[in-house]
Amino acid sequence: MDLLYYMRLLRRNWLLLLISLGIGISTAVVVTANTPPQYVATISMLVSGQDREGSLSTAYQAGMLSAQRVQSYATLLSSRRVVSQITTPEDIRRMQANISAEVVPGTVLLRATVTDTDPARAAQLANTLGARFTQLIEQLERVNSTTRPTVKVTVVDQAEIPQTPVSPRPVVNLVVAVLIALVIAIGSLTLRDRLDTTIKTSDTLQQVSKSSTLGIIGYERDARRHPLIVRSGGRSSRSEAFRSLRTNLQFIGVDRQPKSLVITSCLPNEGKSSTSSNLAITLAQAGWRVLLVDGDLRRPRIPTYLGIEGAVGLTDVLIGKAKLDEVIQPWGEPRLFVLPSGQIPPNPSELLGSRGMRQVIDQVMDDYDIVIVDAPPLLPVTDAATLSAICDGVLLVARYGKTRQEHIVRGTELLTSINARIVGTVMNFVPAKASRYDGYGYGYGYETDTATEARAAVKAPTAV
Repeated sequence: MDLLYYMRLLRRNWLLLLISLGIGISTAVVVTANTPPQYVATISMLVSGQDREGSLSTAYQAGMLSAQRVQSYATLLSSRRVVSQITTPEDIRRMQANISAEVVPGTVLLRATVTDTDPARAAQLANTLGARFTQLIEQLERVNSTTRPTVKVTVVDQAEIPQTPVSPRPVVNLVVAVLIALVIAIGSLTLRDRLDTTIKTSDTLQQVSKSSTLGIIGYERDARRHPLIVRSGGRSSRSEAFRSLRTNLQFIGVDRQPKSLVITSCLPNEGKSSTSSNLAITLAQAGWRVLLVDGDLRRPRIPTYLGIEGAVGLTDVLIGKAKLDEVIQPWGEPRLFVLPSGQIPPNPSELLGSRGMRQVIDQVMDDYDIVIVDAPPLLPVTDAATLSAICDGVLLVARYGKTRQEHIVRGTELLTSINARIVGTVMNFVPAKASRYDGYGYGYGYETDTATEARAAVKAPTAV
């Protein structure tokens, strides 16, 4: 994973990132507003040794003597015996948690801090703690009541009333909240993206299918109701995408151009029928003599898309009830012809794998520049694999954000096992934001059908 991957991931999910930052900042504000201010008062004490006559020992003796005890004094400062002298029995535990002591490294200085919500009370408690602690050490370090203590603790710096609280710290809380929100958001997005095995980039599609991605078909809101590109007059992003697909097909196997092409997908509702129809229209517009065969004998869609009668067609030819030239219909473009599926038979796989189907494909390949066969989905039934075995090539359609990588792998393995030639793949229903963020680059300045119609409606005069 490189920096570009994370940049694209964050750009695709900028709204979720913004929401996460908003939650983090709001949490920091609420926590800061509801946290009572804490003030810290500090006192410094010097630990020194003295002889029994009361005079201070030599520097070496005093240092050794104090160094042996000063660390234990730091712990003793917050002990129950000391704290009980400056607060009530009910508050001993709370006060112990608010007292800390440390030894200044390399010295015999002891620094104690007291934290409280009231600055004046914090200073008072710290000074009282120092006084009580010096008295306790004087008692503990006497051999008996008649001798002087061998160690003396002296308060060097009295505690002053603190002016600014040590907590809460709004800036620190805000920075920490933003960092935590970013880490959680980026981590969650990365985990979700890694666990999501749907096809979302052309690179991924190429890797799992082991073939080139020949077309990137953009998503248009109106495409479900009006799937054909002829409605926009060729001035849309989808029209340009199909023209690009047509161009790429012409460069596939210059010495072995497919004359019969099966178009299928791994699962239903991935756009293979609309891809078949629009590709056939685009090829016919370029001057190719094209035959579009509806080879989906289970759920035929071509007649619905093209608005033709599909009651008689391929199945009638295969069972000998009609001749081929009687059921082929011209459509729209002067060089585009359609062979509907006909009536839905009870045994589609057997019909598509029959010798008659091979003869039909061989005959139409001689009469047309290219034959496009719209086949059923590849994984649920064997129809598409059967057709792929008798045609020159297969074009596999994947739907952005729906087709999974494992589906493409299984479909590719199935086609490879029957020696079918996969000429390439098409990624369908790619949203506009994916084209911007992932560098698909379709569109070339063309507007979608919906946008064109909307602007035309604004400019058109109102009928009276």
